[in-house]
Amino acid sequence: MPQIKSAKKRVLVTERNRQRNMAYKSAVRTAVKNVLAAISDEQEPTAVSELLKTAYSLIDRSVVKGILHKSTGARMKSRLTKAVNKVEAAA
Repeated sequence: MPQIKSAKKRVLVTERNRQRNMAYKSAVRTAVKNVLAAISDEQEPTAVSELLKTAYSLIDRSVVKGILHKSTGARMKSRLTKAVNKVEAAA
């Protein structure tokens, strides 16, 4: 445990940020999972596009906040788009 006051503050701030980052990452993973589940359940294209829009929003927001690297966000969005397009092309 730190002894210096500023180090004690940094421990508190770091923990707060870690909790917030984990919540954002969890929300992003859940949104991606929801899109993939909608694709596999063969839901309507409008429902899938709404879920995709939500996932895009969460991914972009987490990239802007520095929670995800921009390349990671781009890769996630690309993979989701490819999956959606593949299903739409087959339908």
